[in-house]
Amino acid sequence: MTATSAAALPASSDGAAVPRRWAAPVWVTALLLLLAFLVLYPLTMLVFGALSDSNPIVDGFGKFKPSLEHFGAVLVNENVHLAFYNALAACGGGTILAVVIGLFFSWIVVRTNTPLRGFIAGASMIPLFVPPLVAGVAWGILGSPKTGLLNTFLKWMNIDFRFDFYSMSGLILVFGIYYAPYVYMFTASALRNMDPSLEEASEVSGASAFTTLFTVTFPLIAPAILAGSLLSFVVMLGIYGIPAALGAPANINVLTTYIFKLTAWSPPLYNTAAAVAILLMLVTAVFVWAQQRVLSGKSYATVAGKAFRPRALNLGRWRWFTFGLALTYLFVVVILPTLALTIAAFRKFLFFKDFEALFDMKQYGWWHFNAVFDNPLTMLSIWNTLKVGVITAVTGGALAFAIGYTINRTTVPGRKAIDLLSTIPVAIPGLVVGVAYLWAWIGLPGGLYGTLWILALAFVARFMPDTVKAMSTSFLQIHKELEEAAWICGRGLLSTITTIVLPLARPGVIASMTLLFVLGIRELGSSLFLYTSDTTVMAVLLLDYYEGGNTGKTAAFSLVQTVILAVLLGMTNWLSRGAAQGSARSG
Repeated sequence: MTATSAAALPASSDGAAVPRRWAAPVWVTALLLLLAFLVLYPLTMLVFGALSDSNPIVDGFGKFKPSLEHFGAVLVNENVHLAFYNALAACGGGTILAVVIGLFFSWIVVRTNTPLRGFIAGASMIPLFVPPLVAGVAWGILGSPKTGLLNTFLKWMNIDFRFDFYSMSGLILVFGIYYAPYVYMFTASALRNMDPSLEEASEVSGASAFTTLFTVTFPLIAPAILAGSLLSFVVMLGIYGIPAALGAPANINVLTTYIFKLTAWSPPLYNTAAAVAILLMLVTAVFVWAQQRVLSGKSYATVAGKAFRPRALNLGRWRWFTFGLALTYLFVVVILPTLALTIAAFRKFLFFKDFEALFDMKQYGWWHFNAVFDNPLTMLSIWNTLKVGVITAVTGGALAFAIGYTINRTTVPGRKAIDLLSTIPVAIPGLVVGVAYLWAWIGLPGGLYGTLWILALAFVARFMPDTVKAMSTSFLQIHKELEEAAWICGRGLLSTITTIVLPLARPGVIASMTLLFVLGIRELGSSLFLYTSDTTVMAVLLLDYYEGGNTGKTAAFSLVQTVILAVLLGMTNWLSRGAAQGSARSG
């Protein structure tokens, strides 16, 4: 009996075989129903909402009269056109900047002798863990045209120039510097795996190192560059926090902020919001499809079958120049925003006459933190966030394990359908998930709406493709002979999973659950439509502070959220290391 055929047939926990004609269909049906509940049903209700003036959940399907009126109104609405063009401009410009930064970092880390490359590689990934709204708030404090810290410094220096990050250029800058790590991950991997023989041949032919870089190296990794840029664009397209912080004050709406604006009007235009949400989902799906085509196509990078060490360019004295550029980027993207948040959080008033007043320590204290924690919603939001994060991590981790095992370790009929359904959310921005779940559950009495569970399930659906992919990587590293041996010894599938597969896959399981936990804490788009006064989470409360116009309280709560996230990441990293060591001993 092979491991594959064995794994296709579940068994009971005590090893007694379940009738094979029933086991696989029951298992596949259960997973398909669960995925339909999480993905297909909300999307179906979203479509119903866009095609009708009524809510089928509230009014019943008997009153449902399909109409393309809302789609027609959206397609001719100039505000939608403007939001669409703004989204393309902000995300397109941010993607170009992200490609430049990400490609530069991957080159200096993989292909040069720049000092402290390991540190640079690790530190360059920090922006991925910063909540988008926190990043937007920080850069608003830095670059406000009237009270921005950078403008105050320039005025003190008698420099006749003013930053204004409440603008399209501000959106492009923040998008580019914070999502460059996506490009870095793709291009760094391609550079490590590329056979350097063509580069060496180019230099032997008389081309300079930099000529070779632009005529040979970068063209060879073009698929990786394109895949990273498409992923960056897709992520930016679905972000709400940064456009809300930097675009809204300048009345620059993108698709995400415009969708939320439609639901905030009186009366709320939920049907129109559903139509715009579907438009955003379709646009995202096009770019996701393009990225998948690039990744599934032929690579132009030559990868040799023999082992080789990636060639490292000796920059000489120029290595300190690249090192300085790397530190400058890290200062701009990590240190400077953190410093801005700290000043705004501890300073009584952000307004000051000159730059020297910035160092008046009498103006610093805990006023804003006291005000934040005097608000009963603060502790409520923190506890709600932690509870939602735990529910999301446990539920999503278990589901990702089941899906990943079914896809990668079995041959059951229907596994391709499971793979397809679990992949669909990759093309659905968080805001669209929130609108879809709103339509799906708001009218059901005694249902999920108004509970923490609806937030957790939305997060599970939203991030399912990421966690399944992470889990699948762990399964691919476990040799099937181990499962085969267990089956030969008479163990059932469930016993094999719990005693062999799960211990060996423990690092991947913990990593996936950690990823879900972090992403859930950061998620704002989905939460905006699903929270209530009793289920307020930190991301939503931070947005409320920001829209309330109190910069000090906003900055203070941003630091609170950042510190909590950093502590949790440290704890989960420690647990992951312990799991990895345990898995190694088990192996």
